[in-house]
Amino acid sequence: MDQSPEAPKQTPMAKEIAADLRGKITGPDREYAPGDRLPAARALAKQLGVQLMTVQSAYGQLRDEGLVLTQQGRGTFVRDPDVPLGTEPGSSPAFTALAAELSTIHDALHSLGERLERLERIVGTETPPSP
Repeated sequence: MDQSPEAPKQTPMAKEIAADLRGKITGPDREYAPGDRLPAARALAKQLGVQLMTVQSAYGQLRDEGLVLTQQGRGTFVRDPDVPLGTEPGSSPAFTALAAELSTIHDALHSLGERLERLERIVGTETPPSP
């Protein structure tokens, strides 16, 4: 959140804080790599001159996007994009539910594929009807 000395200091909103951190996580000049801990919410709130809830809301936005994980008592960490969503401690509950649902769908599709292969083998062994 760069502020020019001439501009009046504005209090950033949660979406602006999230956008700034998102750039530091995913941008070309990234400051945070997977596994890095983000600043403590209280410290960042004090630094930016905002309420703690504002920073917590920004962190919540990033968590819901799958960019960070929050671990109770440890902090907020940049998520490793190579690890499937919803499988690590601190994942968004929405991603955890989505991962479980996708796993169920994957299993059902695999089962349907096997059934289709069996049907194609059965049909392939029959002689076609004559005209």
